Amino acid sequence: MRGTVRSLWRNADGAVAPTVALSLTALIAAGGIAFDYSRMASMDTELQSAADQAALAAAAQLDGNANACARASAAAHGMLANRTYMANDSNASGMAITIPDEPTCDATGQIRFYQSWDNGADAPGPAATSDANAKVVGITVDSREAFYALTPIVAAIRSGEMTGTAYAGLDSAICKVPPLMMCNPNETNDPTFTIGNYIGKGIRLVANDGGGVYGPGNFGFLDVGNGNGAQTLRAELGSSNTPGNCVSGSTVDSETGNVITVRDALNTRFGIYDGGSLNQPCGNNGSGCPPSANIRKDLLLVGNGNQLNKLGIVTGGGGNGWKISSNPYPGEANITATGTPHNLSNLEIAAIAPMGYPEDECHAFKSDSMGVCTPLVGGVGNRIGDGNWDRWAYFHSNSANYNFADQTAMNTFLQSTFGTTTPTRYQVYQYEMNNPGSRLLQQNGLTAGSVAHSKPSDLSGEPGGVTPGANTIDRRVLTVAVINCAAEDVRGHTVGMDVTKFIDIFLVQPSLARSIGARTDNSDVYVEVIGTTQNANDEGAVQLVKKSVPYLIQ
Repeated sequence: MRGTVRSLWRNADGAVAPTVALSLTALIAAGGIAFDYSRMASMDTELQSAADQAALAAAAQLDGNANACARASAAAHGMLANRTYMANDSNASGMAITIPDEPTCDATGQIRFYQSWDNGADAPGPAATSDANAKVVGITVDSREAFYALTPIVAAIRSGEMTGTAYAGLDSAICKVPPLMMCNPNETNDPTFTIGNYIGKGIRLVANDGGGVYGPGNFGFLDVGNGNGAQTLRAELGSSNTPGNCVSGSTVDSETGNVITVRDALNTRFGIYDGGSLNQPCGNNGSGCPPSANIRKDLLLVGNGNQLNKLGIVTGGGGNGWKISSNPYPGEANITATGTPHNLSNLEIAAIAPMGYPEDECHAFKSDSMGVCTPLVGGVGNRIGDGNWDRWAYFHSNSANYNFADQTAMNTFLQSTFGTTTPTRYQVYQYEMNNPGSRLLQQNGLTAGSVAHSKPSDLSGEPGGVTPGANTIDRRVLTVAVINCAAEDVRGHTVGMDVTKFIDIFLVQPSLARSIGARTDNSDVYVEVIGTTQNANDEGAVQLVKKSVPYLIQ
């Protein structure tokens, strides 16, 4: 027995067991901490990923237009579908990661809007105060918590409230931009150019050749990265090819150019080809600058119709080409000094040949070049019309196309065709383009051998007219950058101009001097506002204007 006890006393088997027993608690604690820290890190990633995605969704809506902040908040709140699998608090949403809907343009709460990002301080700039100046969004998602499960004190140690915060903005590239800009005609009273105030209204744009400060209602040109000079501008304004390159950023630069020569390229859209200066961009057959399929205008063609590039605008008595008729609308005798429209008799209207789409009456019936038009939303008059154009004179003078016994019959037709008795010129233009066989008819002028042509197909040697489609844009529709020229101090070649809006305009008339009443000059462009450019962010748009991509700041 004594030997057995001595043997057991000397036996070392299992000597490590006490050590293992003593260290087991520490080993389990270390493993538990590693596991729970991994859970905490994973939950942090889940929350931050949700904040990043919500910020990107919100930033995509910061386009400066109405309700931008509300749309951004709704995008962040409604599109967030992330889940956290590592949180195990008693959140009523279960695993869902949530964010409240806060549509106000301010820098409070969990959805915050700022005017800029201060790269020097690596922090957001001043708080936003409106949809127009909200450029950066900060998102903080609802906090979540995890209970540590394998730590020494089970379920008694928690992660604490954790959340995710992200900041994002919207970067832009200006692409395929037609090189036209217009100074906001109502900058003082409507700096955001509220588009609903102008749709259907005529605007007389007066050229600025870059020789001085641009003012309200001036128009000019943009640098779209395709070179300098009048020849480049002619090519870009007349060519059917996509103009220019993409320019990084959300601003544009102005470009100077000789307006008188450049306007010839605009007039090709009406089927008017004015000689050698257009041969290079348009080609000898004019195919590079095709006209619209509807070239309805207030000009007659005198002479042979197949002398392409030789039948430009003719002034004076002799010569073949496009010219104003001897009795244009509204007629010199009908213009008043006060701008009050004279009610043309049916006999006077019937003698108008031809009548294109006219200016607003407050422009057309004034004896000087500016007209007297009622100011809009407290703004300036003159340059901006009121949308009231002489529909009866237009339809009655084109009696070969429309045979209305009286204005009541005309209104019945307008209501049934357009859903209104006051369609815009652009709506009538589209209707006639879609019904060329019955509506786009030739009209003989008062002078022998003079004819008003509304279809390019009636003119031998003319390029084929363009009908808008999925891959073609309307040749009488242009996208124009609206600039607050006073605020941007635009003069000559100005860089980094902020664009208030991109809008679509309808070219109402060719650009030329109309001596009756001196209503337009050689370099004026009379347009009708269609609306905000609809396809600005469409990747497949024929006339892409602006591509905007949200990006994370931090």
